[in-house]
Amino acid sequence: MAISEVEFKKEKKILSKVHKLLGDTLEELGDCVIQDEDNLKEFKKMMWENANDFDDMEAQQVMYATALEADKAYQRQKYFKKLNSIKNKPYFASIVFKDDEGEIFNIYMSLTYLKDSDTNNILYDWRSPICSLFYDYETGPCSYKAPGGIYSGELKRKRQYKIEDNKLLGVFDNSLNIDDEVLQEVLARESSDKMKNVVNTIQQEQNKVIRNLDDNNLIVQGIAGSGKTTVALHRIAFLLYQLKNLSSNDILIFSPNNIFTEYISDVLPSLGEDNTLQTTFADYLSTFIDEYKDVENFTDFVSRYYSYSEINPDLVEYKQSDQIIDDLDAYLDNYISNCKFTSNFTEGDKNLILKDDLNEMLHDRYSKLPLFERIDEMAKKLSSNYYKGSSKKVKTFLKLFRENSNFVKDYKKIFKDFFMSEYCRFKLDEKDINKFINKETINYEDALIYTYIKGTLEGFLYEGRIKQVIIDEAQDYNRLQYIIINNIFKKADFTILGDINQNINPYYHYKSLESLKDLFRGDTKYLELLKTYRSSPEIIDYTNKILNLKHVNAIRRDNNKPVIIRKGVSDIKTRMVEDIKTLQNEYKSTAVITKDFNEAEKIYNLIHDDIDISLVDHNSKKFKKDLIIIPAYVSKGLEFDSVIIYNDRNNTYKKNERNLLYVACTRCQHELYIYN
Repeated sequence: MAISEVEFKKEKKILSKVHKLLGDTLEELGDCVIQDEDNLKEFKKMMWENANDFDDMEAQQVMYATALEADKAYQRQKYFKKLNSIKNKPYFASIVFKDDEGEIFNIYMSLTYLKDSDTNNILYDWRSPICSLFYDYETGPCSYKAPGGIYSGELKRKRQYKIEDNKLLGVFDNSLNIDDEVLQEVLARESSDKMKNVVNTIQQEQNKVIRNLDDNNLIVQGIAGSGKTTVALHRIAFLLYQLKNLSSNDILIFSPNNIFTEYISDVLPSLGEDNTLQTTFADYLSTFIDEYKDVENFTDFVSRYYSYSEINPDLVEYKQSDQIIDDLDAYLDNYISNCKFTSNFTEGDKNLILKDDLNEMLHDRYSKLPLFERIDEMAKKLSSNYYKGSSKKVKTFLKLFRENSNFVKDYKKIFKDFFMSEYCRFKLDEKDINKFINKETINYEDALIYTYIKGTLEGFLYEGRIKQVIIDEAQDYNRLQYIIINNIFKKADFTILGDINQNINPYYHYKSLESLKDLFRGDTKYLELLKTYRSSPEIIDYTNKILNLKHVNAIRRDNNKPVIIRKGVSDIKTRMVEDIKTLQNEYKSTAVITKDFNEAEKIYNLIHDDIDISLVDHNSKKFKKDLIIIPAYVSKGLEFDSVIIYNDRNNTYKKNERNLLYVACTRCQHELYIYN
């Protein structure tokens, strides 16, 4: 609801005052930043010239003091950058809150804080406790939780602003509901090359995920277009604000592919925070599996299925199943229990070491350690015992262990032996096993098993420095992956986000992501995001029918553009080029989404001479979304103004591939064409 002319003039004066204060603060802070740089340069010069005059204690004290000053300088520089980023749009919303004592607070919300000369807050960071009222309540009774306790009162007003280049273009009083003017304006905008922050339109159900500090782990089931990834990134920004010992380098995001990593790369910087560590699961495993040249990525893994190039899908399904976890555990328990030293041996001329003593150490004294870690510890212990605390004979003892035992640290052999053992439920001959064992690049499904075997026998690659792990597209990870992740990140809290309806892993399915709760340490909460903000109601109606869904709530207003079905087109090239040009005239971004990469290449070769279009696969780290051709399983997490779904009549989506079609169609915001 637009405000009165009198109120509008008042708001213009407030904006003018904030603009002046912001300019003065930036000027003053800029001088401090320059002075900080000069001081640090001068100190480094002084240290270099007088290094020989300091004793160790003095040098340590000076270095410690300098590190503190350097940190303060860094924080000032970071704050300067934040203020500079909001200089043309200092705030986006405000609330008027009356507490139970009758005191009234007029809170202007921004991407960062701003104080006046009397250290009064003029702008409040959107992540501060009191700002949660804007996202969680309509006008009326309300409360918020802060370090000092719970504060109750009445929310008198919620207001949003449209500001460009420090000009007040619009002011709206609203309840941030479905009819909210600012939200609808944002939803109506064309998509951009990269995901953007949405601090001005965060909804109540999203805010519950973003601001949750009560639970160690969150599992979030969100329908297509519900803002799962956006919520995850804003949650990271919130945690960085709230948890003082948390930095961006303490957070790891597992992304579905490199395209997605690039697509989200601007969100955290736009919120004033550094980007976190990011990787794909396959890339992370490649740091642990050094016995193979590389690890197949997830996209190529699913591509084998959807392009029908996988010769034994039943075997892959077994490798992805929960059942194989029990089989691996039984196999490894038996393997470890049968490992033994087979003979006594001597080290030097007089040190007789009995095999019974060694086996007692192996299976009793060091039994809590992984097998090959036991061996290392035994070698250290024997070297210390027989050589007066020295560790110089550790390698000698390790060599003697190898020569006098019935087991060897050969993970490829152990991996292979599992498939030849009675514990493997899928019977294979050695020739078939060698086909996936003896490869330079290990298959994705085999990499999970291989990592589990290696981690169980020697210990997983423990990452104690990581405090927060974010997993997007969680439905595409099987249970074994979560077990591996939990063993690696033992001190981390987790935010798991996914949608069981967007599962594109054809070998593994969840009835509910809530079933993951038992895998995580600490308090774990399951939440759902049930509103979609991406697609028009017409597109939502169509995509619902693909999977027989009825629970999706569309927030966008109708655009009166039905889904267009192209059937029996005789001249694909001419028809598609015409449709693309029509969509390009109206929208910024258009994607042609195919079932697999072979189809994408085929369409690209067909039309690229007539229209400037880019072919995208999972290796494309940078791309422009204006006009692309992309396989469905690479398009996950992306969104486009308009989408053309193409699948060849000889390569249609089968019944068990409906989830992939659903993913493709739900990438679209405004207008959807189906070539079927």
